[in-house]
Amino acid sequence: MMSSRLFEQLTLGDLSLNNRIAMAPMTRGRAGESRVANELMAEYYYQRRSAGMIITEATVVSAQGNGWVGSPGIYTPEMVEGWRRVTHRLEPSGTPIFLQLWHCGRVSHSDFHAGALPVSASAVKLQGDHIHTPLGTKEYETPRPLGTDEILATVADYRLAALHAMEAGFSGIEVHSANGYLLNQFLDAKTNLRQDRYGGSLKNRYRLLGEVLAAVMEVWPANRVGVRLSPNGVFNDMGSRDYRELFLYVLEQLRPLGLGYLHIMDGLAFGFHGLGEPVTLAECRAGYDGLIMGNCGYSRGDAEERIGAGVAEMVSIGRPYITNPDLVERWQHGWPLAPYEDMSLWYTPGPAGYTDSPPYPG
Repeated sequence: MMSSRLFEQLTLGDLSLNNRIAMAPMTRGRAGESRVANELMAEYYYQRRSAGMIITEATVVSAQGNGWVGSPGIYTPEMVEGWRRVTHRLEPSGTPIFLQLWHCGRVSHSDFHAGALPVSASAVKLQGDHIHTPLGTKEYETPRPLGTDEILATVADYRLAALHAMEAGFSGIEVHSANGYLLNQFLDAKTNLRQDRYGGSLKNRYRLLGEVLAAVMEVWPANRVGVRLSPNGVFNDMGSRDYRELFLYVLEQLRPLGLGYLHIMDGLAFGFHGLGEPVTLAECRAGYDGLIMGNCGYSRGDAEERIGAGVAEMVSIGRPYITNPDLVERWQHGWPLAPYEDMSLWYTPGPAGYTDSPPYPG
């Protein structure tokens, strides 16, 4: 058995984690047309219970936030009950599970919204990719900007989703402000061309994320709330030229909030916008003294390096968890990982490629 800081216990707020490896959020599309979490999903998360903590797949806070076929929601009583099945199944293990709150914004299509256009900070179309909708693969559309009153309603949607997450038995929540989705669209000057109090300056572009955090922390204590950021990401056609200034400003705003953790995608496995040098966790550590969780394409060596250098207290691992439900044990014992780069079954309905990956036989 290998000795490593990865397998040391860690305190996250008032939670005690058995190790420093989190299961990262990954969209898997198994909730079906109802968007209600089900028993298959409960089994999936239960199989991965040896993680220090689990962060669920991105879960939409409102019908307006939908943009992925088969992804779950948290905006109806039935959805709350569905997620309660998941948390109840996991509860005896003692592994904390956080619900990631999501709004797709422009990363959507009118097929999801009965013909209505998706929304964003501004009318800026996502370039260079196609979207899978309930009616097939189509080009992205130019979204319409959210009105000020609609922004206030969206903040209220996040607050209600946070309350529903508590009712469903989660240990905490993560606010998804990364990877080109709605909150990231307000942060990034490439997608935010607004001239009102939500656009222009760094302060104004941060405003929506700040309001969302204030709303969800009316429900949850700050130490049960995480935030995910992707300062280097090009995924979903993102990246503004002031990215470094922007994200260091965001860190400055988040630092006094007492968050449970800050989830930073410093790795480049999702691509890099190439507008300068990548933001590193060392830079983030210099501007943020709370718990940092590093992410994106890490090998075990990458994880060891980040924690050993003191720039992160935790790491989150995504794709290897798809075919390695016992990833912690494999790393701890030096057992090989099962291959995980075959995407053919990642989003297929049913258990294939989802709950049928066996633990290591050794």
